[in-house]
Amino acid sequence: MILEGFPVGPMAANCYIIGCPETKEAAVVDPGAEGGRILRRLEQLGLTCRYIILTHGHADHIGAVGQVKEATGAEVLIHREDGKMLTSPASNLSLYVGMALSFDPAERLLEDGDTVTVGKLTLKVIHTPGHTPGSISLEVGDCLITGDTLFAGSVGRSDFPGGSHQQLIRSIKEKLLVYPPETKVLPGHGPTSTVGEEARYNPFLTDLF
Repeated sequence: MILEGFPVGPMAANCYIIGCPETKEAAVVDPGAEGGRILRRLEQLGLTCRYIILTHGHADHIGAVGQVKEATGAEVLIHREDGKMLTSPASNLSLYVGMALSFDPAERLLEDGDTVTVGKLTLKVIHTPGHTPGSISLEVGDCLITGDTLFAGSVGRSDFPGGSHQQLIRSIKEKLLVYPPETKVLPGHGPTSTVGEEARYNPFLTDLF
């Protein structure tokens, strides 16, 4: 499996490229900005992007959706409850930072437990609401891409419209910390971690055990 992550845009949102080394098919997760850079990396890796998967609909995670989609013809996937954020600058919060981002509706609206096939790879969708109603995490091999739900040493904000701290903590406890402790955590911002590290040391979660 090919799996690379790098920060993009002024808010340094982590964009991930997931590729099948056999078929050269790929998915781009959270192309938040710097679409040209993302496209160049796909080309360097010899990958064809089939899907753009969004962990949620905030502006810093969707900003380059249009550029990547236009260049690759990839289908856009987002959870059903965040679907409107692609088309509404108010919902995706870009309206409030002078961007007014709006894109076509997603080709596929995801649900908890759905799978996405990328070549010979299978990605599992885990609905982890709290940061937004439709926030998802993705199980990819021995990794969890957690978007803005779980960070190294922290958790996502819940003070935006549709957010809920109680729901966020429940999502982390019931959907993510149940994975083996060695499972890698690849968050939407900042460095990587593991499930075990977060269960043991994350100050927002240590009172859960």
